[in-house]
Amino acid sequence: MSEGDVAFARMRAVASALAWTGVRHACVSPGSRSTPLALALWREPRIQVHVHLDERASAFFALGVGKATGLPAAVACTSGTAAAELLPAVVEASMSRTPLLLLTADRPPELRGVGANQTIDQIELYGRYVRWSIDAPVPEAADDLEGWRSLAVEAAARSFGHHPPGPVHVNLPFREPLLPVAVPDPTERVPAGSTPLPAAAPPRPRSEDLRRLAELTSGGVERGLVYAGSLRVAAGGVLDAADALGWPVIAEPTSGLRVPGTLDAGQLLVADQRFRAEHRPELVLQLGAAPTSRAAQALTSETERLVIVDPDDLVADPGRRADLRLVADPNLVARELTGRMSRRAGDGWLAHWREGDQRTGEAVDALLGGWEEPFEGRIARDLAEALPQGSLLCVGSSMPVRDLDAFMRPRDGLRVLANRGASGIDGFVSTVLGAGVAGRPTFALLGDLTLVHDVGSLLWSARRGHDAVLVIPNNGGGAIFSSLAQRRLPSEELEELFTTPHRLDLGAVARAAGARHVRVERAVDLTPAVLEAHRGGGVWFVEVSVDPGRDLTRRAAVREAVARALREDAGLPEPSAG
Repeated sequence: MSEGDVAFARMRAVASALAWTGVRHACVSPGSRSTPLALALWREPRIQVHVHLDERASAFFALGVGKATGLPAAVACTSGTAAAELLPAVVEASMSRTPLLLLTADRPPELRGVGANQTIDQIELYGRYVRWSIDAPVPEAADDLEGWRSLAVEAAARSFGHHPPGPVHVNLPFREPLLPVAVPDPTERVPAGSTPLPAAAPPRPRSEDLRRLAELTSGGVERGLVYAGSLRVAAGGVLDAADALGWPVIAEPTSGLRVPGTLDAGQLLVADQRFRAEHRPELVLQLGAAPTSRAAQALTSETERLVIVDPDDLVADPGRRADLRLVADPNLVARELTGRMSRRAGDGWLAHWREGDQRTGEAVDALLGGWEEPFEGRIARDLAEALPQGSLLCVGSSMPVRDLDAFMRPRDGLRVLANRGASGIDGFVSTVLGAGVAGRPTFALLGDLTLVHDVGSLLWSARRGHDAVLVIPNNGGGAIFSSLAQRRLPSEELEELFTTPHRLDLGAVARAAGARHVRVERAVDLTPAVLEAHRGGGVWFVEVSVDPGRDLTRRAAVREAVARALREDAGLPEPSAG
């Protein structure tokens, strides 16, 4: 057998073992050195292969698969800078606890460090951002196929069979010739006596943490509040506990808990400094990642006591304020809380939050309903409300995720995903298309610069059978900087260095990519346009015209309307002081 035959036979064993563990998708980019690996994945009938010209887009596509399915997709690439292109997606996968398998082809050891073409140091290339890294041996004729299967199973187990999940790197050196001549299938394609790997569950709370929790809640907590940040898996038991204890719940859309029973306008409530000061909780129970909005960050920093339940060990305490951080299943912690405490007699605390929430929601709805031109907050609200049951909504970083957080009404039947591990805008379109392989109706809310940043993915992928509706508020650049400290810079510096207007015709971009495009000029036309695009199938741009100056003014108007609604009725029940 030639070197190519040997390598292909061993990679067939790897591909078969990955399929056995539950891997169903692989992303492959063209390259010579990865030939045995690419062919093996392509010929494994249980794995669907997605081909991407750009390795960076390929990795983000695989990231989307992992976020949507909970199972890792494999990313296979050739040697050299191709492997380096995977790093941004690896960082996001690591920080968002998303399973991902990196299979990088490499030169054999004798060609490393001697100036060989397309050769870099790929050993431990991704540093601490991977859960496990191994430089595999060059395939040899004497190799035991079972050893290669075991390597693949170990890699998959390290990615999603241990807690928390994350990326794993297997570096695979190959010698030439790379193309097999004639190779029979491995005689044993599935490890005998085994079953596919189960995903790891969050750990149980430690006894010492439960003792500390008992100390912090001794005597009960009347003025408590649950704040749910991003979670990979929604923890519905926490909502039952909050209801039993009489605590309000503010849930970010990416928590999976923005459902009926949680506050409708919680972010707008806590953004009002006076309301926040008058309703300071005794204890905030924070779930998952740190809060997205500055107002919610202030809420958690100003509380008397902060308990963080952090199932994925995100270390979600940037302000270093936590009295206790439990790396544990939130449902188990919630059960422990309700077992230790009973609802206190005074219901004024929860009633005041709910009344303020209702008045805030009504005031904002009335304000938004009077504006004919699109406003980014209303775009987020109306989009989330209109999507069909069972839909997947991917939301981009910068303003879209904040607008959805502030304006989305609680609802059932919608899953929201975002790249909030590292909160970058890079690779987002690829992530959306990858998430779509889970089979749900797939939509995205993203900024115009986020689209432009990953336009190469669209140019390659939009004609390849994907279905996704991309809703793009087009404000001509990075309007978020108009609300940050950079707004005080001279206009030329602000524009050229930060807002970076793109001046692109997004309709022309869509046509070049083979996507379809519709432009929305009136707020009431958004929902019909989105639903019509969904029925049409394929990749769509729903571009919504937004005037950035007017949008900034309207954000101020929303804050004023909230403040007015919270001050107008002096008869609101006062929060109990305990």
